[in-house]
Amino acid sequence: MSEDYVTTITVDRPPLDVYHAINDARAWWSRTIVGEMTHVGDEFVQHAPDLHWARLRVSELVPGQTVVWQVLDSLFTFVADQAEWRGTEIRFDLEETETGTKVRFTHVGLFREHECFEVCANAWGGYIGGSLRKLIMTGTGTPNADNVAAETQLPSATV
Repeated sequence: MSEDYVTTITVDRPPLDVYHAINDARAWWSRTIVGEMTHVGDEFVQHAPDLHWARLRVSELVPGQTVVWQVLDSLFTFVADQAEWRGTEIRFDLEETETGTKVRFTHVGLFREHECFEVCANAWGGYIGGSLRKLIMTGTGTPNADNVAAETQLPSATV
């Protein structure tokens, strides 16, 4: 049985603060995200030039508890199955602790058997354990650089 990619961090901040930081993905994942992510049904595109792009839809938002994004389409340039993320789900489940908030990040459908697993797991570890944690704790994350203008025409999705 395949297991989804999971990583967990604990931060000394209340769940609602953590929730708001997660929803500011431009501040911890990529400044080049195009689209909105503030309401269920919103769609956005994350693009890393010459590596990958993904079109996502916000499928669940429960303030202080849960953020879920469904990957509608994706393309990787460095693996044979360029659509390995297509149909997967990115989840943030928040749990209040005595000292703050435990964040359980799960990329549902990202399995060790996938060709991109090692690269993707390493990247998610850096984004969640590094950039997102830093954003939550200091107010400043370390997202991907401004390497694509927001007006850039991204590939249209094929669902």
